[in-house]
Amino acid sequence: MTTFRGLGAVAAAATLFLISACAQAGTAGGPGAAPSSVPPSGPPAGGADGLVLRVAHTGGFVGPDALAGRLPELSVYADGRMIFEGPVTAIYPGAALPNVQVRMISPEQVRELVERAVAAGVRTGTDLGQPGVADATTTEVTVVTAAGEQKVAANALREASDDDPLLTPAQRQARAKLQDFLDRADKLAAGPGAQPYRPEILAAIVTPWVEPGDDLPARPAGKEWPGPALPGEPLTPALKLSCVTATGDQLDAILAAAKDANAQTPWISGGNGWTVRFRPLLPGETGCADLKAAR
Repeated sequence: MTTFRGLGAVAAAATLFLISACAQAGTAGGPGAAPSSVPPSGPPAGGADGLVLRVAHTGGFVGPDALAGRLPELSVYADGRMIFEGPVTAIYPGAALPNVQVRMISPEQVRELVERAVAAGVRTGTDLGQPGVADATTTEVTVVTAAGEQKVAANALREASDDDPLLTPAQRQARAKLQDFLDRADKLAAGPGAQPYRPEILAAIVTPWVEPGDDLPARPAGKEWPGPALPGEPLTPALKLSCVTATGDQLDAILAAAKDANAQTPWISGGNGWTVRFRPLLPGETGCADLKAAR
């Protein structure tokens, strides 16, 4: 099991755990038990697909298809699944399919991760400030405990300088504490045993294929689209952005065809060429509607 650097973080996590345990014991003791001001920090009881921790990025200076198809950096579920996007090769154009990985951790590690998130300040209302950085993404961290869902949002968490004049010392400290937690969660996800994640549903974010400019590689060979007819249902009609999903045999056929495709491959459907950004749906997501709220 991983450990924090510094005795202060350990003490904070341990204190929260002990307060949580006392609060639960008091409840069991009947009406006369004294209430606790600190909610339980452990994960809630629930099904295997219940989300307990998510790290996601929103906003930033990226195209609408990238916003709709962006994967959370990390999703942790009650059964111990950690789902995250693994490393990608720095080539252009990139692979058609994202490198989504899944790794299992123990129930004890799930609980510890949730407790550390709470100790790191993942609580609705935590003041993380607004640094003077333009066009940066916002890091949203959500944790689900026995007391309910808590969420914080930190704009330009990695990009802001340590001495940004728009941040107070308390805000800088809170941001550093949150970043330290995220770094440790990333290290846990990068541990041994990760496997390619196979979704039950695969979404395709679709736009009309556009001939590359003079300074870009020549038109790649097109591939016949083996899934539902493109372009699918509108996501953002004004931007000609749409979406389809595939399951079962169609999903298998798309995964097989996409293995030797790249992000610029024209997919041929209905006699037209389309650019497709693949987005494996995560546990709890059911279709294109889940991507419409992406920012």
